[in-house]
Amino acid sequence: MDNNEVVKSSDITLRVGLNAEQVPVRIEWGASDRNNGAMEECKALAVALFDKDKRDTLRIDLWTREMQVQEMDRFMYQTLRSLSQTYLKATQNKELAEEMAKFAHYFGQKTEIVPPNQE
Repeated sequence: MDNNEVVKSSDITLRVGLNAEQVPVRIEWGASDRNNGAMEECKALAVALFDKDKRDTLRIDLWTREMQVQEMDRFMYQTLRSLSQTYLKATQNKELAEEMAKFAHYFGQKTEIVPPNQE
């Protein structure tokens, strides 16, 4: 079997409800192989896609009005942490991944997501 042969597909759906001013007021997501494709509500999303031909990153960052600053701080902290783990897994560059993780920890402390005495 070829490692590039598609043996299964999953559709991921993002639905954004906008108000009259075109501001997101409801964000939902679902995947065809998760919860029978049922849509689930969330307060924010951050999607990055790397264009195969243009070799450029496309981004979608949205959040609803009900997303509180402390929730955004937590969302960004958790995203930064996970990006350092993703980078390590994809590149095996432990040194740079650790530097990214250090910044995520610093960010967490500055936003008080991580207690200041936690090292």
